[in-house]
Amino acid sequence: MKHFHYIFTGSGLAALMTLYKMVQSGKYKDKSILLLDDNSKKTNDRTWCFWEKENSVWEAVVSKKWNYALFANEDFYRNLELHPYQYCKIQGLDFYNFVFELLSKQKNITFLNEKVTDINELENHVYVATENNSFTCDQVFNSVYNKAAATTQTKFPVLQQHFIGWTIKSTEAVFNPEQATFMDFSVEQKGNTRFMYVLPVSKNEALIEYTLFSAELLEKEEYETEIENYIQKLGIQNFEIIEKEEGSIPMSCYPFWKKNTKKVLNIGTAGGWTKASTGYTFKNADKKSSQLVGFLQQETDLRKFHRKNRFWFYDLLLLDILYRQNQLGSRIFSSMFKDGNPALIFKFLDEETTLSEDIQVILKCPKIIFIKALFRSERYL
Repeated sequence: MKHFHYIFTGSGLAALMTLYKMVQSGKYKDKSILLLDDNSKKTNDRTWCFWEKENSVWEAVVSKKWNYALFANEDFYRNLELHPYQYCKIQGLDFYNFVFELLSKQKNITFLNEKVTDINELENHVYVATENNSFTCDQVFNSVYNKAAATTQTKFPVLQQHFIGWTIKSTEAVFNPEQATFMDFSVEQKGNTRFMYVLPVSKNEALIEYTLFSAELLEKEEYETEIENYIQKLGIQNFEIIEKEEGSIPMSCYPFWKKNTKKVLNIGTAGGWTKASTGYTFKNADKKSSQLVGFLQQETDLRKFHRKNRFWFYDLLLLDILYRQNQLGSRIFSSMFKDGNPALIFKFLDEETTLSEDIQVILKCPKIIFIKALFRSERYL
């Protein structure tokens, strides 16, 4: 039974970011590393977006940037100037190819296209099994999401950011390639938090997603009908669908980190690395992976990695509100973006604001709704 220093179970965003940075640091050349996943990451299965001030390590795979974004509801439209931020887009396949090109050159890293079936922590090592093999290691970084852990508990609210998106090419030149549509709540809400999300790459081509923050998923036909309705609303009569994507991202403040042990660390969505209030994953995983690479140089007890901050509590209040009254999402986000400072809001969502800056953003939100949520928050603490 072959032994490794580290085994990554799952090759999702968090695992690949962490591995990439371990290689780039030059401090793990003497560590044997195994990456296990039954998905070979050969397809363009998702799109990641994030905002940034300066070029990141991922600049080589950013396919499009926007300096402006549109926010809208049924009552108003606002063009947001994002400076000093830019809104960036990365295609999943571009990211996978970029990371695996580096990993494939490392003699100490092995990738096996196999499904993990068991992780068992023993006194001196961790046992990991796949459908075909067994291994041992010093530590495991697990990104295989345990959906039941979050959805079967009743203490913390759990929502989903669920969506279907079409990349279309139209005959009509209706898109502004310099402006992304961040949230358009002008679509019928139907008792939920529903919006359109548009990423144009030219006047004739864009990704259009119908997105909900809610507990229950819809039938596929409902998403696609709403996309078709929105396309007509934009004035498009003739178009072709180039690509489709769909997803469901858990939104919860459930303490995934409590499942961490001395030798097994849950990372990515499985470890609560997704931003609970928005479903944004890329930026959070980027930060957490950098922290983890540094942490491993100093610590051996993986239970010490997680640190809960005040933004966890802010997210909790919003999720509590949307879980109880899901139709309030448009009102809450509109109150922030109607006349709020976009750069400050993005800084807040990146969890980089000072306490006084937090208050500036929070005061834009409907006060009575959040005060009631504050009184209910004791049950979560």
